Amino acid sequence: MTSAIATTDLDGLELVRRGKVRDCYAVGDDLLLVATDRLSAYDVVLSPPIPDKGAVLTSLSLFWFDQLKELVPNHLITADVDEMPEEVRKHADVLRGRSMLVKRLDMVPVECVARGYLVGSGWKDYQRTGAVCGHELPEGLPLSVKLEPPLFTPATKAEEGEHDENISLEQAMEIIGEEKALTLEKLTLEVYGRAREIAAERGVIIADTKFEFGYDAEGVLTIGDEVLTADSSRFWDAAKYQEGQNQESFDKQMVRDWLDEQGWDHSPPAPVIAPEIVEQTTSTYREIHRRITGKDLES
Repeated sequence: MTSAIATTDLDGLELVRRGKVRDCYAVGDDLLLVATDRLSAYDVVLSPPIPDKGAVLTSLSLFWFDQLKELVPNHLITADVDEMPEEVRKHADVLRGRSMLVKRLDMVPVECVARGYLVGSGWKDYQRTGAVCGHELPEGLPLSVKLEPPLFTPATKAEEGEHDENISLEQAMEIIGEEKALTLEKLTLEVYGRAREIAAERGVIIADTKFEFGYDAEGVLTIGDEVLTADSSRFWDAAKYQEGQNQESFDKQMVRDWLDEQGWDHSPPAPVIAPEIVEQTTSTYREIHRRITGKDLES
């Protein structure tokens, strides 16, 4: 286990933005994405950071970019710090294993969510309305039931500190146009379908996931940000799956559960995460990395 990195301050590089997890720097016309070990829950960044988390997110994204490159182009230029410009290489000790040099994209202002199981906010919407993002579903479906075919359930991109809002395909069309929305629906479900086949071979269910797409300088639709990580996806152990109940997830759910047990009202500041929860969360992230990639995270 490595020492956790909560934030970066890279001398000589322009900080473009600091997200909940990633610090983003300008490198010429490109961007350097640095996955820190920050963890957020209920849209609040928590303390302390989770050791190895940023390295797991980066390694998982690299695995999936490679697996899915025949289906969709991605924004990766290189994740090898030694191949990056000199102003980046001088920070190699901090960046190695947790950074990607990527192409700038003109990002689509809609998050593309694929749902293969009825859980999370989709389950809450279904209980309230009988539908998920405009998709009418049969009555009486149980929690965690498999959805066939999977659903495309887009969401708005909220400002920092606010919640994304589930929307229908029709609402997405109003934001980005009918043709673009239909293209994203098709691509999202194709990528999710291929990814869940790969995960199933490894005994893992991808219950749902979120993709972000943009257009590169040549106008090519490209997948960006991270892809199919424990921060953007809900991973379950296929051997333990049982319809009708909540599943154990390979993600930060244990942190959310612990926070709820503390009686926290989800307003900052959040309780400091207990050491045993930090340790368990690191183990969970490392375990899903091992299951998906077949390799232990390099220390």
